[in-house]
Amino acid sequence: MPSSKKTTVIIVEDDSSVSQALERILRLGGFQSSTYASGEALLANDGVENAMCLIVDVHLPGISGFTLRDRLSLKGALPPVIFITAFDEPETRAKAASAGAAAFLTKPFSGRALLETIRRAVHPS
Repeated sequence: MPSSKKTTVIIVEDDSSVSQALERILRLGGFQSSTYASGEALLANDGVENAMCLIVDVHLPGISGFTLRDRLSLKGALPPVIFITAFDEPETRAKAASAGAAAFLTKPFSGRALLETIRRAVHPS
């Protein structure tokens, strides 16, 4: 019988240096991670069943982070989504909030801020 324990943080980020930095932060914070360079890659892999949360770049090649979130929600239960972006615009923040984002972080952000955000998203008080 498969485990119902969700153990992985999924990163969807097209910039490999950002992905690598996020993976390092997560590893140091005690989290496992899986990385995808696009929304399409995640959808093709269907790797969300063990995800405790997703870190999704808003601006991805192909489908946007928002479209990815919408498509995943149509497939069933969706773990908390933390949107990240280098472009902090009021419209983007509003769209993230209306999409039900657990959080919205603007690059660059500290590793501590990311880890605290994940913990709040996964274990809301």
